[in-house]
Amino acid sequence: MSTGTGKGTGTRPLREGRVHWKKAAAVAMPAVVAVGAMAMVMAQGALAASFAVSGTNFQVSSSKLSSKGLASYVQTDRSVDGKGHPVALLGIGEATLADICQAAEVDTPVGKVIFKLTAGGPAGEVTASNLVIDGEDLKGDATFGTAQIGRDASTLDQVDGVRGEAGKFGLQAGNIEVVDVKSHAWSATGGNFKLKGLNLSVSLDGKKCF
Repeated sequence: MSTGTGKGTGTRPLREGRVHWKKAAAVAMPAVVAVGAMAMVMAQGALAASFAVSGTNFQVSSSKLSSKGLASYVQTDRSVDGKGHPVALLGIGEATLADICQAAEVDTPVGKVIFKLTAGGPAGEVTASNLVIDGEDLKGDATFGTAQIGRDASTLDQVDGVRGEAGKFGLQAGNIEVVDVKSHAWSATGGNFKLKGLNLSVSLDGKKCF
């Protein structure tokens, strides 16, 4: 995303050392508004379905995930070729993870490589507000607070901004804890991600998360 730089936009150059502030503001304002709007949407965890996903899903794992709330419903993610990928959208309010691993297998001219990101563990916990994962599956040992299964997806209110279409199946729960999390996902977004001990690698002989 680009923003205005404050340079003159007419054919006559501005005199050295002076800036035409009204013109600069007019150029910059749309970008500022767009940035503010995107930040608000990210804070509400609503970006998960707003971009085309790649043609490759990826692994996500954690030894323990906890949150103040969870909301979920079924939707379809689409890649740039128009292909649909049915997913369970998982909205997690204030997420805390003991550690996190993300890995994807990617085709390149030199062969398949593993794109891998890890964080947390000895470096400290990983946190994210309004974490949204579009997953094909989720495995682990879970403990839930009060659960509501079969609630209309448009009325979900446990996680800000995570609501589906009216008449669609949804579920939500209060405080949750999931141990030994393993998931295959098509996208993941979150506001205010804090990744302590971040490590990113690309390798031909690397190992996935699980």
